[in-house]
Amino acid sequence: MTSTDELFKKPNLPSNKRQADVSHNPSAICSPSVQIVTDQPADQIYKVPKLSSNGNLSTIARATTKDEEDGDMVAGPELLLDQEDEVVDDDEGRFFGGGITKDAAEALDFIDEQDKDHLKVSPSGVYFEVRVWLTGIHQKPEKIDSAWLRKIALNFEKKISRNAELRAKFEDTPQKFMGSEADLDADIKALSLLSEHPILYEEFAKIGCVSSLVSLLSHENTDIAIDAIEIINELTDEDVEAEQSHWDALVDAMLEADLISLLHENISRLNEDNDSDRAGVYHVLGVLENLSSRASIAERIGKETSMIEWLVARIEIKETTIGQNKQYSAEVLAILLQSSAANQARLIESDGIDIFLQLLSPYRKRDPAKSSEEEEYVENLFDCVTCCVDGRVGKEKFIVAEGVELCLIMLREGKMSKTRALRLLDHALSGPDGAACCDKLVEAAGLKVIFTMFMKKLDSQTTEHLLGILASMLRSLPSTSAARIRLLAKFVEKDYEKLERLIKIRREYASKMSAVNREVEQERAGFSRAEQEERADEWFSRRLDAGLFSLQTVDVIIAWLVAEDTGARGQIQALLADRDETFQDVKNTLKEQLDNMNASAEDSDLQEMLTTLLQHL
Repeated sequence: MTSTDELFKKPNLPSNKRQADVSHNPSAICSPSVQIVTDQPADQIYKVPKLSSNGNLSTIARATTKDEEDGDMVAGPELLLDQEDEVVDDDEGRFFGGGITKDAAEALDFIDEQDKDHLKVSPSGVYFEVRVWLTGIHQKPEKIDSAWLRKIALNFEKKISRNAELRAKFEDTPQKFMGSEADLDADIKALSLLSEHPILYEEFAKIGCVSSLVSLLSHENTDIAIDAIEIINELTDEDVEAEQSHWDALVDAMLEADLISLLHENISRLNEDNDSDRAGVYHVLGVLENLSSRASIAERIGKETSMIEWLVARIEIKETTIGQNKQYSAEVLAILLQSSAANQARLIESDGIDIFLQLLSPYRKRDPAKSSEEEEYVENLFDCVTCCVDGRVGKEKFIVAEGVELCLIMLREGKMSKTRALRLLDHALSGPDGAACCDKLVEAAGLKVIFTMFMKKLDSQTTEHLLGILASMLRSLPSTSAARIRLLAKFVEKDYEKLERLIKIRREYASKMSAVNREVEQERAGFSRAEQEERADEWFSRRLDAGLFSLQTVDVIIAWLVAEDTGARGQIQALLADRDETFQDVKNTLKEQLDNMNASAEDSDLQEMLTTLLQHL
């Protein structure tokens, strides 16, 4: 019988290739579990065991062995090397492809996909466990701990120093330092493993490696800087399951190394016409988004750099199709504005409201494609403007830029933009400084638009914004002004149909609130006083979700109408009586709102208003 050694003997082919000495154990074939492990390094392996299409374990390996007794012997037909399998030695005698042919790589992929534990089943039911160790050695996985981190950090620092040294020494001959640059690039990317072990973040910061990583953002080679930014983005990403203290330690070390300034310098020097630089800009925006999760850092970004101006300029660049970076710039800007009033003021001073309203203008009649970058871009632009119209200066700029008129056009003719425009108007008209915007809306013939929408059946979010606009106008328009008289006339026209709609909306929200209140009371009965206090916020949140805020707004409107118009008072009282309701139900809602208010200046004005309205009820 032919021996196993003879079966695996490779025919003598004329070749100058280094041959892989693949060891094998013939007796292992009889074992129900065969582990094929080579003792050769990866760059010397060019063929590995492979499973055939029918599941049998076959071999595509060709090995040369020396038979001391019988001499060279060929088993089976002579196998020819494919052209793609040829491997040519370099000057140092190493294989460039890592020693793995295309067929071998496919075999490895097939084995990995079949079973994560590398367990294979032959047609005869015999189990074969095939493990191919590309390193050539059966090693245990490296333990990721402090010792590993110190070793990685030390190698990283050495690569940085070596690259800097060679760059300085051979400044005019890049070939001399490009090798060290490739090594440095590999070490940077190796740091991504840290994102899976955020418990090491604090030590990573303590040993000074964070500052070294951040310093690479000023590297002459932008590819190195982009790789460093990408790693920083990975490490600070919100998807990393890091404790807040670990994340804070890492980010504080980065900020101390002047990360914010270096990010701005990089985003200004990158050219998006280049694919690599365009990806670099995207990673910079990702880091800014991650950092802005802390409001104080978001404010620093706006204060210490001209990043807000850069973002506005980037958003203004015209593109045939809205690209990813343009959309992301708008998103990051919206986050920065939501996080800081100082950032809002900075944008307002640079006429940002006017710029964004012009950018939104094309969407008064045209809708972006659904689920597209452009749709997100439009939503982000609305968010940016909405953030800025809450304050007095922003409201003034909004009026000057004809924002009220644009929003009314969108309410009449828009589709996707309609709900966003309504939300924007709600913010512009709200607060103690909203009187001018309220007056502008009436002047621009906006009452007809608002009340036409009010009479339709709408979703809860749209209804909430409409109620907010009506409540703001009743609060802010002067009592003897023509605008206020026109507003009150809208409520009483056509036989008080708006009041009927108002009471209907109130009953819908009151019904939802009643159901939630019963649930809360049942739960409250089973808890001690201390436990009730712990759950108070949760219960309040559930009541808000059920429509508490909208119910309070409806009752404020009702109270204003009762106080302002005798006819409206009688009609509201009659409508409430149809369901055995009285003004006391309205009073209870307003009293609860009054009791939960803080002692801030804005709340002080609102408290005074509610107290007066309660007296009229």
